[in-house]
Amino acid sequence: MNLDTLPRVRLAHLPTPLEPLERLSAALAGPEIWIKRDDCTGLATGGNKARKLEFLMGEALARGAEAVATQGAVQSNHARQTAAAAARLGLECHVLLENRTGFADTDYNENGNVLLDRLCGAVVHRCERRDDMDAALDELVASLPGGAGRVYAIPGGGSNAVGAAGYANAAAELVGQAETAGLGIDAIVLASGSAGTHSGMLAGLLGAGSKIPVYGISVRAEAAAQQAKVLDLAQAAAAHIGLGGQIDPAGIRVDDRFVGAGYGIPADSTLEAVRTMAEMEGILLDPVYTGKTFAGLLGLVREGVFRAGQRVVFLHTGGSSALFAYPAWFGAERAQAA
Repeated sequence: MNLDTLPRVRLAHLPTPLEPLERLSAALAGPEIWIKRDDCTGLATGGNKARKLEFLMGEALARGAEAVATQGAVQSNHARQTAAAAARLGLECHVLLENRTGFADTDYNENGNVLLDRLCGAVVHRCERRDDMDAALDELVASLPGGAGRVYAIPGGGSNAVGAAGYANAAAELVGQAETAGLGIDAIVLASGSAGTHSGMLAGLLGAGSKIPVYGISVRAEAAAQQAKVLDLAQAAAAHIGLGGQIDPAGIRVDDRFVGAGYGIPADSTLEAVRTMAEMEGILLDPVYTGKTFAGLLGLVREGVFRAGQRVVFLHTGGSSALFAYPAWFGAERAQAA
């Protein structure tokens, strides 16, 4: 991999910890569960986007951009970390937030990540649901002073070949940590949404010569569509970082059973997963990505996909600040009903 030759600016606290979840593993009486703490990357409460933004912001600066613009859902972790990275680098930042859930309450629309977007100095733009948010972002960039010549556009989730390089780097980091500690890893479980994290991890494992299986838990799309999305981006990422090998389509695993009613809408299994991790390990997940991903991991353990004697790594991609946009979902009345 030629990661060292790509434009990059250091933003994240790396390497992130790789730790065992001892109480949880004992309670499940199945595989040994470890956690890769990418919620500890820094940048306004941390998360996986910091890794992507090192390369995306590196390219923005290399192109002489004075501003960045990106898009995402109202409670976008990516928008929050983009705003924080722009603040660190002294760049103007615009975030276009789409109301994908239809939630109208003030907590969802103004608290959590939206509050942090504004605290970091981002200009917040709003839109209702759009079929093509990439086109909506292009429209926003064109409307800003200087247009595309001044404003660097970052896709939703930071998920293009440039951003995915951040997770190719994460894969190499994880493999190195495991080798140093003498740990054999039997599987990695991560969120599969805009696909940059999932795709970059696959490309990075290919570059590291590792055959660790990666299980993507979809947070929005049906499995077949998500697999195709991951494959396309993983191939582009592999080419971007200089790999000659091809991503094996058979190695792209996506489980869409934990999406629930839709993106950003917690299922009962999401709420259980968030509470379980908090009560057993004191680690906060989020109701959009990691809550659904950890629900998927729990489901796979209960089904016997992961068994005693195996070691499974859960990739914590951050997002706990979104919890403050969902207080009613975790309130006393709902907890008692559960």
